[in-house]
Amino acid sequence: MAFITTSDGTEIFYKDWGAKDATPIVFHHGWPLSADDWDNQMMFFLLQGYRVIAHDRRGHGRSTQTDTGNEMDTYAADVAALTDALDLSGAIHVGHSTGGGEVAHYVARAKPGRVAKAVLIGAVPPIMVQSDANPGGLPIEVFDSFRKALVDNRAQFYLDVPTGPFYGYNRPGAKIDQGVIWNWWRQGMMGGAKAHHDCIKAFSETDFTEDLTAIDVPVLVMHGDDDQIVPYADSAPLSAKLLKHGTLKTYAGLPHGMCTTHPDIANADLLAFIKS
Repeated sequence: MAFITTSDGTEIFYKDWGAKDATPIVFHHGWPLSADDWDNQMMFFLLQGYRVIAHDRRGHGRSTQTDTGNEMDTYAADVAALTDALDLSGAIHVGHSTGGGEVAHYVARAKPGRVAKAVLIGAVPPIMVQSDANPGGLPIEVFDSFRKALVDNRAQFYLDVPTGPFYGYNRPGAKIDQGVIWNWWRQGMMGGAKAHHDCIKAFSETDFTEDLTAIDVPVLVMHGDDDQIVPYADSAPLSAKLLKHGTLKTYAGLPHGMCTTHPDIANADLLAFIKS
């Protein structure tokens, strides 16, 4: 079990596998999950000779169940503390969903030389919530309903999400994997309710526009066009346009959790981008 301790005393759990002189790939998980959500990708890239690293965001997984700092500025600062502690250089940062927002927020602020490339998968940028400036976003009531469901019965809510929209298991003819559902529930219930409640605001209301325009490394934007959690039209194409060196790759019919449901497709494209 490996941890770093941040400046406010929060313990951040992380995995660090592979040769320390190999190219590092850092994985950032989605809400309300943990580093375990990347098990498939970490094993795949480890066997390809890479150094693979993934952490549990504060309030998630095995990290401290914080009641403060559950917002993007602190999330990015925690990543900076981890990359400093491991003295990473030339790393590729890969973020899914909320983790994609964390990647954008961190990479825009990273010390020179720390980051070589980034990948946003089913990611929340530029901004999810609907407003006059973002008419295609989701109404605030959607996120209010998430908060209410979490407070009312978190355990049931954390079954409903993976059983339904997260993996597209609510689509006709979907091949449902019960183990995947229970693994999502397991990861979610490891974290803290307060941190998860706060994180809904962080992933839905943070405006990542300035982060995206500031990033000066190549970024691959991967998104399924049947994503029912982070709708495609108001996310990936907009992010790709804002990035200086952005490449958009759209996946017909794939769901939000595409790295789990279609790892062969996701891993191949990640590997090609990393090697490019």
